[in-house]
Amino acid sequence: MAPFKPNRVVVIGTGAVGTTTAYTLLLRKRMPELVLIDVNHQKALGEALDMNHGMPFVGGVKLWAGTYEDCKEADIIIVTAGASQKPGETRIDLLRKNISIFKDIIQKITKYNHHAILLIATNPVDILSYATLKISGFDRRRVIGSGTVLDSARFRYLIGLHKEIDPRSIHGQIIGEHGDSELPVWSLANVAGIDLGFDEAERDEIFEDTKNAAYEIIDAKGSTSYAIALALDRIVASILNNEGSVLNVSTLLNNYNGVSDVFLGAPCVVDRSGVREVLDLPLSDEEQLLFQQSADKLKGEIAKLEL
Repeated sequence: MAPFKPNRVVVIGTGAVGTTTAYTLLLRKRMPELVLIDVNHQKALGEALDMNHGMPFVGGVKLWAGTYEDCKEADIIIVTAGASQKPGETRIDLLRKNISIFKDIIQKITKYNHHAILLIATNPVDILSYATLKISGFDRRRVIGSGTVLDSARFRYLIGLHKEIDPRSIHGQIIGEHGDSELPVWSLANVAGIDLGFDEAERDEIFEDTKNAAYEIIDAKGSTSYAIALALDRIVASILNNEGSVLNVSTLLNNYNGVSDVFLGAPCVVDRSGVREVLDLPLSDEEQLLFQQSADKLKGEIAKLEL
């Protein structure tokens, strides 16, 4: 009988997103082993110590500040490290800063691990997920960007606010770039199969508030952390529990609504293998055009990189 190997999740980057994600995973006891890695090892040590002091209230998780060698036994490696978005910056503005950081991080991971699922959250997440795939040489199913999981949650929350309905009962999604070219799939949005009945002005207001949510939060408090941590936790749960949940993660597309060779957010079946399947959305002609434009925008940025 093979020796038992506990599930291990590694979080690389102990900034606002990384630490909040780790804390969320800890509280929900998603895995028996949780490792924090940061270029500033003292910061990772401090975060790990702070969380460990809460173990008498939570228990069930072995948590420590580690090194890249600890990636060897990891099932999921979440990358949140990199320069964070500042007020006035777009996610694309971060690309030049973060691509060189990512090349170093992914090379260090693959020195020790070739079997894990790589879950990318650093922005611009779609392009960095594509870069991760190229640098790592991993199977496409096992490189996943956080995509538009959070954008879709914001969208559903805002629709629920307008309708005074629990957002968990709203069926609505954002696809495309996790960024300014993302698009709402209004043609399929509904509550219990019933059209939402919004006029054009209401739709425009809800989508603009969805798209600009991160800018509003960054202007107010400096960074986003809580909702993205919950989104990453949701993806981790679907993987470790082999759920087959449908989540709008970012994945490498192949002739998906006419789009290929780019990572974009789309509804995917996520299980222990990573992205098992990308579900084909019957988009309207306008949505198809916007989706293509989103892909073209990111492809233009990717073409400037040396991958």
